[in-house]
Amino acid sequence: MHTVTAEIWTTLSTVVDGPDGTCLVVDPAITPAEVDALADALDATGRRVVAGFSTHPHWDHVLWSPRWPGVPRWATRTAVDALRRTRTSDLAKADDAAPGHDPDLFGVLTTLGADGTTVPWDGPAVRVLPHRGHCPGHAALVLPEAGVLLAGDMLSDLEIPLLDVDAEDPVGDYVAALDLLEAAAEADGVQVLVPGHGHVGDRAELARRLAVDRAYLDALVHGRTPDDSRLGTPWLAQEHARHVERLGRQGV
Repeated sequence: MHTVTAEIWTTLSTVVDGPDGTCLVVDPAITPAEVDALADALDATGRRVVAGFSTHPHWDHVLWSPRWPGVPRWATRTAVDALRRTRTSDLAKADDAAPGHDPDLFGVLTTLGADGTTVPWDGPAVRVLPHRGHCPGHAALVLPEAGVLLAGDMLSDLEIPLLDVDAEDPVGDYVAALDLLEAAAEADGVQVLVPGHGHVGDRAELARRLAVDRAYLDALVHGRTPDDSRLGTPWLAQEHARHVERLGRQGV
């Protein structure tokens, strides 16, 4: 497994090696130049992309390279349905933040099969963990043989928990997702955490991030000001204000 970091939002792309030089690419990002550089690196090492996976339907996680034509890009059924509804606005967001992506490749996702529990490819087993934390259709991935958790937009060292403020129970959904990821990490002996944004961490860092995310959510629910250094980032402070406003409407 290999990761590449994009400049915007410290976004991580992940490459999982398969047999005979094949590979699975998870959430390639973010600018066209960065995605192209990833394609260059894979070509230089003789890797051939045979599958992709989008952890969730936000614009920065549904990008692709024209140099990987015809490759299935898997996502949960809920993610595919959600992106179908928001594709036009999401493409506009991509054009604003990282212009130049081919609109015909943007968000062309393939729904996982009926069970939806594994990525259907010939490489190492990749378990799919669907949940509602952060947004509908989100899924984390676990690589049991390598002891790796790909958390998508969860468990970041740089970002607070970013809630789906349109959900009926945004905090409950997020807590349930954290519990799911923690249980999977314990069951599969996870030793490496890869978030969608931020930095790769070890087992101890995974435990720390679980704790600080739960502390943030607890403070939010109980109306306390979170003691969380991540709120020093202005846009995250704005997201926190949205959380407070949403929970105020909910009467929590």
